[in-house]
Amino acid sequence: MQRRAVAVLVAFFLVLGVASYALIATAEEPTITLEDPEFQLSENETFSVGDRTYTVTSIEETEDDETGEQTFEGTIEWVEPDVEMSEIWDHEDTIEYQGDEWQVLIDQDADDPTEFTLQEVIDRQAILENDPDAANETVESDGEEFVNVDGELVPVDEYFPEPATQTFAEGDTLTYNDETVTVEAVDSGIVTVTWIADETQSEDVMHEGMVELDDGNEYLTFFPGDSTLMLTQDTTSYDAQVEEKQQFDNRMSGLTSVIVIVLLIAISLIMFAFLPSRY
Repeated sequence: MQRRAVAVLVAFFLVLGVASYALIATAEEPTITLEDPEFQLSENETFSVGDRTYTVTSIEETEDDETGEQTFEGTIEWVEPDVEMSEIWDHEDTIEYQGDEWQVLIDQDADDPTEFTLQEVIDRQAILENDPDAANETVESDGEEFVNVDGELVPVDEYFPEPATQTFAEGDTLTYNDETVTVEAVDSGIVTVTWIADETQSEDVMHEGMVELDDGNEYLTFFPGDSTLMLTQDTTSYDAQVEEKQQFDNRMSGLTSVIVIVLLIAISLIMFAFLPSRY
């Protein structure tokens, strides 16, 4: 009689577990979509917000090797006009100037220097290789450096041309990297130059993230999965869909818990049914 009762209970719990499993197997997870977004963009497409024009420079889809889950991300770029740029040159740095290499030299003995010198870097190796009468390497003798020209040792200071120099003071301008830069400050160790230029800036955007654009508003960034990026300010429908999906996930989690519990109860009842009786 005891085992019959257990069998009935086990059957009841198994039916409950099977019903829960059937609900999980047949349930369709709700998907989140955006209707009528302000922008629906493909890679390399541009759009304007406020006074700024943006470009979608990349849309990438990656898949997790372990879970197989797909993730989306992208990058938008824009040009920020009239940005103050700066660069620092250390003493003895080599920079590209007028198509050649020049060395930055600051008077290290001056207490408060206000100027610096650019000294042309002489390509000694190129000069030696282009001179058929000279050896391709300098030689050292008695602590001095020479060039072997047809067997005669010529001091390097006499053989190589004297490097050109240009001196600049604070407030002077010069052309550097196709920009007109101003010598902002000079001290014993560094030179600071500044200029005004347009600067390309970028920001990475994630699936279901937020980005603030030039109009001061935040936009929801959404990747529907077809190599496009959607942007919208109206998140009412999106928030409702997210809540619906969370409720679905909670229900599925609850049903999964039910299956686990009823299986544990059924196994426990079976074990109790087969315990030896004292009577």
